[in-house]
Parts: sequence; C-alpha cells; structure tokens
Amino acid sequence: MQFPINLDLNATTPLDPEVAAAMRPYLDVELSGGNPSSTHALGSATKRAVEKARAQVARLLRCDPSEIVFTSGGSEGNNTAIQGVFLANRKKGNHIITSTVEHPAAAQACKFLAEYFGARVTYVECDSRGVIKLEELERAITPETVLITVMHANNEVGSIQPISEIAAIAKRHGVTFHSDGAQAVGKIPTDVKALGVDLYTVVGHKMFGPKGVGCLYMRAGVAVTPLIHGASHESNRRAGTENVLGLVGFGKAAELCAEHLDSYMQTMKASRDRLADGLQRLIPAEMMRVHTPLECALPNTLSIGFAGLEASTLLSELGDRVACSAGAACHSAGVTISSVLTAMKVPVQYALGTLRFSTGRYTTLQQVDAALAIISETVLRLLPEKESEVGSKEPMGPADLATVKLTRFTHGLGCACKLRPQLLEQIVSKLPNWGDPRLLVGTETGDDAAVYKLNDELALVLTDDFFTPVVDDPWHFGAIAAANSISDVYAMGGQPRCALSIVGFPNHRLPIQILEQIMQGASAKAAEAGCPIVGGHTISDTEPKFGLAVVGTVHPTRYVSNSGAQPGDWLILTKPLGLGIASTAIKRGLADSSLIRDATRVMETLNRGACESMVAVGVHSATDVTGFGLLGHLMGMTRGSHVDCDIYASSVPLIPGVEALATAGAIPGGLLIACPPENLDALLAKLRERLCGLEQPQPNDMAAPNQQKPHTSGTKDVLAAALIGRISGHGSGIIRVHPGLVPQ
Repeated sequence: MQFPINLDLNATTPLDPEVAAAMRPYLDVELSGGNPSSTHALGSATKRAVEKARAQVARLLRCDPSEIVFTSGGSEGNNTAIQGVFLANRKKGNHIITSTVEHPAAAQACKFLAEYFGARVTYVECDSRGVIKLEELERAITPETVLITVMHANNEVGSIQPISEIAAIAKRHGVTFHSDGAQAVGKIPTDVKALGVDLYTVVGHKMFGPKGVGCLYMRAGVAVTPLIHGASHESNRRAGTENVLGLVGFGKAAELCAEHLDSYMQTMKASRDRLADGLQRLIPAEMMRVHTPLECALPNTLSIGFAGLEASTLLSELGDRVACSAGAACHSAGVTISSVLTAMKVPVQYALGTLRFSTGRYTTLQQVDAALAIISETVLRLLPEKESEVGSKEPMGPADLATVKLTRFTHGLGCACKLRPQLLEQIVSKLPNWGDPRLLVGTETGDDAAVYKLNDELALVLTDDFFTPVVDDPWHFGAIAAANSISDVYAMGGQPRCALSIVGFPNHRLPIQILEQIMQGASAKAAEAGCPIVGGHTISDTEPKFGLAVVGTVHPTRYVSNSGAQPGDWLILTKPLGLGIASTAIKRGLADSSLIRDATRVMETLNRGACESMVAVGVHSATDVTGFGLLGHLMGMTRGSHVDCDIYASSVPLIPGVEALATAGAIPGGLLIACPPENLDALLAKLRERLCGLEQPQPNDMAAPNQQKPHTSGTKDVLAAALIGRISGHGSGIIRVHPGLVPQ
C-alpha cells in the first residue's frame, strides 16, 4: 500500500525507531509477563521499567518523579485534572474558567461538570490569532473560582498561550491552574516549574511515542480527587495495572525530547516555513489566509484557509497523496466550522476551506516540496474561475481509470448529502398550492414522486433524483444512480417510460472517460427497466453528481402513495439495510470485497419485481427507503397516513457485515410496503418468487470498454422480503421500536 506524505502529525506521530527498540524487549514472554505490583522477580523487573519511565518524563518536564501520574492519554489526563480539582474543592466554590479554543477533552469535561454537578463555567474569548485575552480572564475570577484550565498550544491552529502569565494570575488569586500540554511537549520547552502550572497533561502519541499512554503532572500539594478508583496504583492517585509496554515507550520518547528538543524544533520549523513560503508564493494572496501568524504558533503547525473552496473537497482530492486535516466538516445538516475557527472569528469564506498541515522531526524538505507541488496544483485547479477567466481551465486529460476512486472526489456520500427534511418542509410549505384537481399526488405528502392525471385511464408519475458517488467504480455508480431514480416510480406502483440525465461533472478534476462510464452504467440499468435515457442536462461542478429525471405512467386509480397505510397493515421491507455504512466504509478504504459486492448488488437491483408484486396483490401504501433511512421514510408514511406503528428490530434485514450498524441509512433501499392482512401471504410469496429468482440482464453493448460487467449471481443471497412490523392504529405518527422479532 502506498501511503501519502504525512503532514498530519498533530493528529498523531509514528513511533520513533529508538522508542520501538526500547519497547521490543517488553513484548517477549518473560518481561511481558510481569505485573509491577508483584513482589517476585518478574514484577520487580517491570516495576523498575515503570519507575525509569517516570524519571524520564520528569526530566523532560523538569519536575520530581513523584509528581508524575501515569494515565491512558490526554483525555484521561484532562478529565482527571478538571473533574478531580472541581470535586476536591466543592466546599470552596463551583466556578471554572476555560477558553473558547480548548480541545474537546477539556471542553467536554467542563460541560459534563456543568450539566451534572452544577459547575458554572466561564469561557474566555481569544483574539484573531487564537490567543486568549488575559484581562478578560482575570476579570472572570471570583471567590468561587476553583480552577482555570487553558491549553498550552492549540491542536488546530498551533497558537501558543501565555501560560506563565496565566499561572501568575491564578497564583495571585489562589486558583489552581491546569494546562493541556498535549500538543506542546516535544515541540517547545515545557518546564512546568518555569511555566508555573499546577497540573499539566502530556500525551505519548503526540511526541513519537505509543498511543494509549500519557501522564498528568500534579504539583505536590495540589488536591485532586481520583477519577479511577480501585487498588493503590500511582500512589493512590490512579487505579489500574500499569501499561508497562506503553510506559517504556513513553519514557524513551520523553528522553529523546529532553535530549534533542532544539534540533527537533529547528527541523519542524524549517519544514513548516518552507511549506508556508511555497504556498504564499504560488497561491494568490487574496485566495489564502494563514490563521495564526507563524511567530505565534507551534514550530510545526500551519493552519491555512483557501477562499471559495470546501475543506472536504480538498481532503478528498489530496487523500491518497498528502495527509492533512480539515477545519470544517460537510454533512447533511450543513457545514460545521470548527469551534476554534469560530472563536477566532475567521471569515467564513476562509474557514470553510481551512486545512491544517503539521510536520514532524523526520519530515524532509524533499517531502515538503513534493507535497507543495500537489497542494498548490490542487488548490489552483479547484479555485473558482474569475469572470475574466471563465473557460480558461483545461479539462483533465486521460488517466489510468482503474486508479480513480470516485468516492474520494466528494465531501459526502449519495443521499447523505441531502438537506434535512425539516429544512425542506419549511421551504415547501411556502410554495403556492395550485389547487389543480388533476394533481393526484403533490408535495403535501412527501411522496417519492408526483402523480398527474391526464385522463380517466392514464396518469403521469414524475420524479427526479441525483447524488454523489456511493461506490468507486463509475460504471456501477451510474447503474446505482439510475436504479435509485427509477425506483421512485416503482414506489408509486408505476411503470417507468423514459428519463433525462442530470449531470454535474468536474472535468478539471476527472477525465471525461469517467462520465462516459457513468452514462453507460446508467444506460444499461435504464434498458433493463425499459426506460430509455432520451436526453438530459450537464453542468460543470466541483464534484461528480449523477441521476435521472424519470417519467412513468400509472392508472389514475391504482397508484400507491405513502399516505394510505391502514391500522392492522403489516410492514414488509424488500431490501436489507446498511448501505449508508457500506458506502462510508468504501470511501474510507475499510470495506472488504464481499461487502462491496453485496452492497453494490443491492443498490443496483431495481424495485421492479417488488412493484409488480404489490400491484398484482394489492397494498395500501409504499415508499422507497433511501437517504433518510428506514425510520425517516417510515415517519413520512405514518404521519401522512395518520397512524402509529411498531417495528421489530430483530426482523429488519441487514447486509452481511453491517449487523452492528443497523441504524445506517440506505441508498437506495427497497420498498417499504404496508399490506392488508388478507393479502400478506400472497404478497410475501410473490415477492420471494420475484426476488429470489432474480436474474438481471446486462446488455454487453452497454458496458464500458474493458469494464467488468456487474456480477449478479448470488443477488438473492442479499435481497430480502422481510416482515418487520405492523401499523398499530390511528395516531399522530408514533414509531415504536421493539428489540425482538415480529410476533407470529
């Protein structure tokens, strides 16, 4: 596997080779078998190793070894300090002061104390550099203040806080001061006596040591209630058998930092500055913003915003080549900008496109130069064109199509990119009601498609759907998108007749041959449905998007709506759930071949057989389970039908491999059908006959050149026609979920 250039070393660092060498003997049978609390020779050997590590860490922090309490890492260290000081001083007061730019391990600990123990928390604001305002901090102190907790250096933007000055303020007012030093240790001097802190959190994996180990410096005399209770480990300050292997590595990492800090700082600064200088030279100044001035930041950290771009898109583009982190996350509810960038009042256009680059002691200038070329080329290619330059960007040339992974070119997956139903309801509710009696199904029910009556014998079924890639292969993505769009017609009991394509394509990011394969996959699936694609519309987009606008027909009195469910109806689901999780696993490179195969088969399978079965037997209601998941679409059915229902979780079918992820959304899911009791047996029999006997035609002339055609043998193994619940009676749409099986 080829790994990207690692410029994400604030997230974690690899093991230093010397650290790994120090740990190796403690993987052997003899030393790995010793418990430091045992009094025999094996216990004594591991106890000596633990105490050596304690001394090594104490040397780095310039404190006494007795002031070092080993922990499982930064989150435990911060929680022990914050909760421990608060609980130990409840008679004095309940006030905590922190900042608006803290790591969640500290911020959430304060929030927990506020919610469950009545703590009053004051959040001190920062300036545009990410440095807190000392005057505001001192003004916030009251006689009830028991703790000030401010991180030494910020993990996102690298801003270094004036820890010594904060410590002096805390001391003047008799307040305990804790600082999260996770990002600072190994990058800048961390002499806890010179800093004046009372408690200081250290993490092993941020300083080229192992994960799952760290420590909390506790100045002698500071009152802290233990967070973990049990035996008398760590001088009664933290119960639990010591992680000897991890502590040996942690100690060695601390020793290396103590001996070589100046050299490490110079190396990190040189690589960080080279990257910053290069980007400032290559990217137009108005399109880029360095959030924290380099002289105020950690020597290895560069937080930079690119105007007009989305961080998620940049990460997807860089993913296999350069590793870094984003300052904003895109999801179905919108875009979330990090609390740190929000606190710093970074302009939105830069915050949305923020990336954090962080170098390490082994980052070479050659790696930086290679990364710089990739980053600058990507940013310049994705930057919006100026009005005077529209059309000047050259389309991307031919590429090795087998290496293109479509899910890497989008910030979200498929229907997960949809707007929230609540937002849509607000918008749709303000649209005019045309009052046309020929409009049999419109926006009022949230159905899968509209139904418009032409005459007494014929009505049109109208729908459109498009989304971003859910699989990496373009042929299969096209087939899945087509199946998803066409299935909305089937959900209404209709027959698809023809379709128009909807295309958004980044021809400056992807070769045009990719779109050709997408269209061929869609055409093959449309041909299977007897629904030719007869035209369409394309736009240039930053991400690949594809779907169809479909026209179908149905008899005006025989369409199936999601608002017709009746009390006593049984609920049948015709495809298994878990496709949202499967797609996410594919995007992250975590899905194995069997999961990819099964998920693709399900998504490519038309709901044609399910539709024909329910129309032949007669049902009250149906909906296509897609991006809003089973419960989301079921809620549309129950509210539209004014009924309540019971769902039996153990009966809900899942794709093999996602059993633990049953809450995932599905794209596209099967039909969810509300069937009257008298028709249940006939419907289940017909569904199983149609689904289990399914063989999908795959026209060879529709396949892309050198493209492996979809493999469908075994599709019946992952398709389902399962009884999952029942409409319980008239109501307001309440869905009750039971853990067991549907009662016989």
